[in-house]
Amino acid sequence: MRPNNQALKHRLSHDTEREFGGTLGAICIPVFLPLTVLYLICMSRSPEASVLQWPPPLPSIDQLWDPLAPVLLLGWIALHALLYLMPLGKVSEGLVLRDGTRLKYPINGFHALCISGVMLMLLLGLGAPLGYLFELLLPLAVCAIAVSFLLSVYLYIRSFWAPPHALALGGNTGNPLYDFFIGRELNPRIGNFDLKYFCELRPGLIGWVVINLGMLMKEVELRGSPSLAMILVNSFQLLYVADALWNEEAVLTTMDIVHDGFGFMLVFGDLAWVPYTYSLQAAFLVMHPQTLSSLGAATIVALNVKLYLFSIGYYIFRKSNSQKNQFRRDPTHPSVARLETIATATGKRLLVSGWWGLVRHPNYLGDLLMALAWSLPCGFSNLLPYFYVIYFTVLLIHREARDERQCRAKYGLAWDTYCRRIPYRIFPYIY
Repeated sequence: MRPNNQALKHRLSHDTEREFGGTLGAICIPVFLPLTVLYLICMSRSPEASVLQWPPPLPSIDQLWDPLAPVLLLGWIALHALLYLMPLGKVSEGLVLRDGTRLKYPINGFHALCISGVMLMLLLGLGAPLGYLFELLLPLAVCAIAVSFLLSVYLYIRSFWAPPHALALGGNTGNPLYDFFIGRELNPRIGNFDLKYFCELRPGLIGWVVINLGMLMKEVELRGSPSLAMILVNSFQLLYVADALWNEEAVLTTMDIVHDGFGFMLVFGDLAWVPYTYSLQAAFLVMHPQTLSSLGAATIVALNVKLYLFSIGYYIFRKSNSQKNQFRRDPTHPSVARLETIATATGKRLLVSGWWGLVRHPNYLGDLLMALAWSLPCGFSNLLPYFYVIYFTVLLIHREARDERQCRAKYGLAWDTYCRRIPYRIFPYIY
């Protein structure tokens, strides 16, 4: 066993291609992305809300800190850790690991969302000032960034006690800065508590919904009732989060869980980037209300376009993801057994029909359509609410490129055949 372990360590350390700009990216991203989060929140509050405004409005120290913020953030994480451990829902197995084992995961994220919703309704009924989250956004973001760094340091240190087979293939290069950023350990656990899986869909994703609701309540405080634009943003994004948690089991076959180590990249993304940048549209609407009157032909047409675009995006996203997840888990299932495939040398098969015969990543196409749909209610006078669409397009194109490299290395000639068969990556007849 000893020689095999040493060989594995050597392969992990030297045969990996560094991503995200390597060492330079590992230095710059942990500096500039947290600053970007704070910058975007500040921009959403400024009268101009212009991403090109220079110098940008800098917050004071008082605006960055509130003693209530760490209490709320840590309490929120603790609540969802407790809900994670509750015996609700089923337990599912992940994909086979390199040592031949499968980890078990509780599928109870949707239960956590529902319980959180009931608790929020009770708080509102008791008169809790949920709109105060608007004033707390900056302090909460600062605390989330701090927690992300602290958790990442803990994960990096503990990874040196992990067995070689538990390390991520791309996160053990021997470069401390890069390994800290990308993540050394694949599935870090405290007992049966999976830290990566917990952070992936729980505190940050559900926290996004709570922040949106707080922005809606702030608008009620300021104007007496929520605007149609705010209701649309809250509704679209709530459906997106609820869908992700209803189909929580599908995340077990994604790149984040199967391939990427758990380091700063994912920790910061889950706990800070998602809740505080994905809620940008709702935060923008608090200070920049949009008049989407329910009267008038133009408004009705625009509203129908938004609803239609979101519905189409959601349908593509959900159907393609469900088809992929079912095929990965059981290729003989009646719903996917008749789909056309290409054989590979690994014994696995590549889908070339159904949704996956349209483009290589139809789920990305659906994701982008939904992102555009929930930005449209913010109007066209500012670029800021469309930051998410622009960022998400860049993210998914980069993610597709990462997936392309991994699949080409894994499947070889079969992947070349697949690419000839399915030439378009995300956008049919465009890219």
